[in-house]
Amino acid sequence: MEEKKLTRKDLYSMAKEIIENSDAEDKDILVEFIDKQIQILENKAAKAKERAAEKREAGDELRATIKDLLTDEYQTADDITASLNDEEITKAKVVARLGQLVKNGEVEKTDIKTESGRVVKAYRLAE
Repeated sequence: MEEKKLTRKDLYSMAKEIIENSDAEDKDILVEFIDKQIQILENKAAKAKERAAEKREAGDELRATIKDLLTDEYQTADDITASLNDEEITKAKVVARLGQLVKNGEVEKTDIKTESGRVVKAYRLAE
């Protein structure tokens, strides 16, 4: 059986319980400190969830924009990136969103040969 990994919050809670059951004179100060530390951890986790949701939402917007750019004709990731006209959107971000669209079955992917003889991935809307 696997042991559950103890988090900092779990450890603080265990320490709080031990301190509360002790006869120490200054246990109120320690309990107050532990409560503050637990609150800090909870606030940090809430902020992290909020930031992750914002990033997901931004990714969803980019995915929708990329899908709108696609047609029935195959296009390379370079072509799609160039048509976005945004310096902050890199080819890696475009390829990541295209991968998500392929995984969802909304886009088809194939290999095509360029004029220079290079084989690259190309994408189009799924039929």
